[in-house]
Amino acid sequence: MSQRTYNQLWAHVHLELSRLLTEEMPSEPPRPEKDRVVFFQRLAMLYVRYIQIFRQLEKLYDQVIHPQKRRVIRAILDGVMGRVLELKNEMVEKEFSEYHYMDDVLHDLKLTPADLEIPVPRYFISDRSKELQERKTMLTDILKMVEVTESPEPLLAKDMSQEEAIKLIQVVERARQGRLRAKLNEESRNMNRMYRTKDPGTAAIELAAVCVQKVWRGYMQRKRAKIARDEEMIFLGMAMDPKYQVPCLAEITAQASEASTRIKQEDHEDDYQKSVVAVTNQLRDVESHDMSKTMKEQIRQWFIECRDATGSFPDYPDEEDGGSALIFAEKDPQQLMEEIAAKEEEDNKPKGKEEKKEKGKKDKGKDNEEEEEAGLKMLPSAFLPDLEVGNKTFVDFWQTRNESTNFNQRHEVELIKEEKRKVIEAEIRVQVDEQMRQELAEWKLAVDKDKGGKTKGNAKKKKGSKSGKKKKKEKDFTSDRTLESLCQELVEQGLLKQANNVRLQDYLGDYSYLGTTLRQNDIEPMPSMSDVRQVLSLYAILPLGSQVVHEKAPLIKAILLAGPAGVGKKMLVHAICQETGANLFDLSPLNTSGKYPGKSGLTMMLHMVFKVARLLQPSVIWIEDTEKMFYKKVPKEEKELDPKRLKKDLPKSLKLIKAEDRVLIIGTTKDPQSADIKSLCKMYNKIILIPRPDYGSRYILWKQLIKKQGGELTRALDLSSLAKISDGYTPGHMVQVIQSVVTKRRTLQQANRPLTAAEFVAPLAKIDPVFQEEEEALKNWYAKTPLGKKRIKAATGKEEEEAPVKGKDAKKKRKK
Repeated sequence: MSQRTYNQLWAHVHLELSRLLTEEMPSEPPRPEKDRVVFFQRLAMLYVRYIQIFRQLEKLYDQVIHPQKRRVIRAILDGVMGRVLELKNEMVEKEFSEYHYMDDVLHDLKLTPADLEIPVPRYFISDRSKELQERKTMLTDILKMVEVTESPEPLLAKDMSQEEAIKLIQVVERARQGRLRAKLNEESRNMNRMYRTKDPGTAAIELAAVCVQKVWRGYMQRKRAKIARDEEMIFLGMAMDPKYQVPCLAEITAQASEASTRIKQEDHEDDYQKSVVAVTNQLRDVESHDMSKTMKEQIRQWFIECRDATGSFPDYPDEEDGGSALIFAEKDPQQLMEEIAAKEEEDNKPKGKEEKKEKGKKDKGKDNEEEEEAGLKMLPSAFLPDLEVGNKTFVDFWQTRNESTNFNQRHEVELIKEEKRKVIEAEIRVQVDEQMRQELAEWKLAVDKDKGGKTKGNAKKKKGSKSGKKKKKEKDFTSDRTLESLCQELVEQGLLKQANNVRLQDYLGDYSYLGTTLRQNDIEPMPSMSDVRQVLSLYAILPLGSQVVHEKAPLIKAILLAGPAGVGKKMLVHAICQETGANLFDLSPLNTSGKYPGKSGLTMMLHMVFKVARLLQPSVIWIEDTEKMFYKKVPKEEKELDPKRLKKDLPKSLKLIKAEDRVLIIGTTKDPQSADIKSLCKMYNKIILIPRPDYGSRYILWKQLIKKQGGELTRALDLSSLAKISDGYTPGHMVQVIQSVVTKRRTLQQANRPLTAAEFVAPLAKIDPVFQEEEEALKNWYAKTPLGKKRIKAATGKEEEEAPVKGKDAKKKRKK
């Protein structure tokens, strides 16, 4: 598409965004909703609409080449991503479930399940391509060094005894004689055939001709029937036209144009950065002197006006309050003096009974409001103000801007000047404030004969208050070591690993089409693999990929993936690392056993891992078989490994992760029942249950995995029956079966003997599936988790009965 089309799409996105903002931020606050179903329906509708905007903005940011427009789009894109996460968090709190089924919303909005798919923004990787490449080369170099140091000893030729040598010669000689005999037999058979041939008669020739005709006509008729049947299926919409299965010329040209657009983006961005440096230097040389001069004149005028209005010179505003920027806030000198005096009184005023009384009154007022307006409300958002600012920027500036002369979509110098003037003004203001403070002190000495003791006292007080708020810093045990040396040690110890090259889209699975229907009939549906993919995109990929989103969105420090063996937990961890460019640290109990022994060694290991994870963020810390860390009772065969050594220290390190640290702990478990559920739930604030695949997901898995292995899908291969009989088998089982059946030799035979479903049945029968009992045990375990308990309470109606009891009645109940 052309840049003009993308500009029109941007205008369309902002039109929809402005509608959403007017709905979410009305002039009068909406009344609380008492019906939980209606409230959740509203949330789901907002969530789906924001996802549509998110998908379009991601496409825009990837293809728009104007550098200044891309910055505006990026800010709005981060805001929309954050708002989607906030709505997801709110839906979880209101419905008490990590999975939500919106097939009814999709039906109302006339959308497909593909429209609900969370896209992974390409800029997560493209904007950091150089950094990621350098990190990859560093890891590969370290791994090569480790392989060289740990290379095995060269193989030495073993002495062979006389008997072994004779046996070897006999085997080789017998093989040679066998080949010669086979060759002689083949020659004799050929000679016999030559002698047997006789001159055929006329009757035999006619019979042969008829036979050939029968075979040929049968073949041609079967071919015509197949073509007619395929055309009918295509006409009915039950099969895809082969021409659409292969990328057409238009798709290939579109992909090529997108690639060339990305190259143009880089060129325009380089030009923009050079222009920013040039314009900034020019403004400093030309306008900085005039700026400082006008600021000083305005500040002196303010001194004189305050002196005339109040009879004394004012106190100069502190740097923390904004310095002289407060003076130009379109206020009278009298108002500014009153504000400064009020602040001083608040600082000097002791906290006494009056404040307590006021607080008590406020609390009572809040209780009354809660009693009056009981119901469900939307939580305050950290991203809506940013979205409003971004939308206002587009409407005020870009919507009506004439770009007829800017055909190549290059940067605009006037915009850079406007932005950099503000930066230079802020720099100059700091210097001017220092000079004007001295000048004000001289004026006071000369005119008022006042040494400015008040200001000094205030400064002392503020310094004292700052020193009181100091927090203990975390000890750095490796302050004398470089980042490269720490990485090398972690790679050598096997704690820092390279993630496998898999993407989230490789985690195949179908959408759950009956989720809402089942819930309406009080049946809790098992989530599909598409739901798992969507939840991990929201909880892991989007916060790790964007710093802005991670800082403002609801903080998720640790995620637990629970499910049977083979459902793809390990693959999902590697996919998260690949999609976000995150480093992978492995703190699994089996991987850490025997490394860094003792308490001091354990402390050093955790310190190094978390230090490198923060410095090279985003980072993922993976704990495989995390239930071993929280064993109720350690099995005898695992006591030597000491799997519980991280149980106390790891949660302490987890507490040190802040909103600005893009570090995520992901635990995987196939046997959560063996762990202490309280300590496990304390560690992981998000628990995601991954079940065995349903029929739709199994069908897609068989189809795509057989194709990937090199198999051809024909009518002889009944995928529907294969998906039906493989109920209970995981994707890992399917991969294992396909690799054993679709070998290189078998792929060469496909032309004469196509693949059939029967070939997969025998190897599938040798594997034990995930039985219903195991899945029920996982469900029962999840029901004991905090979110599972809330879900059961809400389903039984206890939550609704307890919710309205507030205020005085609630206090009486507590006393009883």
